[in-house]
Amino acid sequence: MIVLRRRVGQAICIGNDIRIVITEVEPNTRAHLGIEAPTSIPVHRLEIYEKIHQENCAATQGDTMAWLKGAANDS
Repeated sequence: MIVLRRRVGQAICIGNDIRIVITEVEPNTRAHLGIEAPTSIPVHRLEIYEKIHQENCAATQGDTMAWLKGAANDS
């Protein structure tokens, strides 16, 4: 893992296609990030990414009931 310090308005680049900009920093709490990426690259918060991954694994492993249960909870 790389740890970088940035100020509001500064950015980091990942490859040629992804740019992450610090838009705001709340004192002692959170940093707000702006992410510029091609629409072909999905960008998710980690907890959403993990849920998508779990649902995909359940669907591909034939656990249809677990997958359907998850889909029913989302509606």
